[in-house]
Amino acid sequence: MESNESKKNKQKFKPIKYTIIVIILLITYCGVFYLGNTLAVKGLVLNSIPSNALNDLKNIEDSDKYSNLFGLRSLLFAKYDGEIDDNKLLEGAMKGMAESLGDPYTVYMDNEEFKTFLESSEGSFYGIGAQLGVRNNQITIIAPLEGSPAEKAGLKAGDVVIKVDDYEVVDLNTDAVVSRVRGDEGVPVTLTIVRGDSEPFEVEIVREEIQTESVKGEILEDDIGYIQITTFSDKEVSQKFTNKLNELKDKGMKKLILDLRGNPGGYLDQCVEIASNFIEKGNVVTYTVDKYDEKIVSDSIGGDAIGMPLVILVDGGSASASEVVTGALRDYNAGTIIGTNTFGKGIVQQLIPLSNDMGGLKVTTSKYYTPNGENIHGTGIAPDIVVEIPQEIATMEYDRSIDPQFQKALEVIREKTN
Repeated sequence: MESNESKKNKQKFKPIKYTIIVIILLITYCGVFYLGNTLAVKGLVLNSIPSNALNDLKNIEDSDKYSNLFGLRSLLFAKYDGEIDDNKLLEGAMKGMAESLGDPYTVYMDNEEFKTFLESSEGSFYGIGAQLGVRNNQITIIAPLEGSPAEKAGLKAGDVVIKVDDYEVVDLNTDAVVSRVRGDEGVPVTLTIVRGDSEPFEVEIVREEIQTESVKGEILEDDIGYIQITTFSDKEVSQKFTNKLNELKDKGMKKLILDLRGNPGGYLDQCVEIASNFIEKGNVVTYTVDKYDEKIVSDSIGGDAIGMPLVILVDGGSASASEVVTGALRDYNAGTIIGTNTFGKGIVQQLIPLSNDMGGLKVTTSKYYTPNGENIHGTGIAPDIVVEIPQEIATMEYDRSIDPQFQKALEVIREKTN
């Protein structure tokens, strides 16, 4: 027989049940596509869900089983000897639902985590200045930002993070790890790192305000120019690139080294526009395909550097949007790729803010492909010319004169003719 207390708990649960329904409806009817960890597909907002998805939802005939979730909550309130935060129960259930998919890029974030996540696309935040990703089922440093506390502390692309202060990294939720790495300015955070076959070691890093300069460039010699793009998460990175390209052309640049090393990705529309500078108008730069085989094509808008001799520098920190650019330039033989294999992230996420300060959902929605139809997820893009950076050089203060990848790029671009 059902106790009075249990009945009361069921009554208490009704508002939570309705909240879940509202959240599901919000997830269904709104959202913004993300590529990598930032906005993508030109901020496209979904006003309705695909008809195929509606059919799938209608075909779920055993939804009554979710009553067990509500029953579990009632049991916890009835039996647990301790304080219960009802919102924490709800957040925990939502996190568990997302994590059960086994996809490290599909994550429910609570309100604080969601705010921290959004900061990464706003140009400045307090942290250590290192991009995190998943590689070989481990939370890994994709790349430390140039001049960041992470770089100064000696963190390297490929370092595996196993602990943040006292928090042990036991799952593949990069956003949860990032939220712990971020913090107040001037406050240190200790990361426990595994590098290659080494024993774990600790690195203490003092958090600073991280400001990203997305585009830098200069004339190297004679008619050779150099442009580095550190991120595509700047909403104006394409315009900044065009401005820098024109500036260097006005100074006599006729050949270009494009450096995408350590660039973790960003806005899809920005990387498509940048790639368009080297690809004929109307040609495919990339396309995405979702679970219902719906295909969205991003075409080149054309540009003023088509046919310009080009070398592209990449490494294991070149991910997502960087790989969109690299893959397109490779497929159209627009330049020579030099460095090491890229990161290998060929999937697209959608970011969905939830109402009532309930945070947001980041969910994998599709795969993206190079113009020739290759999905590089898990494999990355192999360079035309492989150049490794020896460990003894990697641990030294950066100097172009001893950077073998840069020196090889300079050698190759010198030999290219207009």
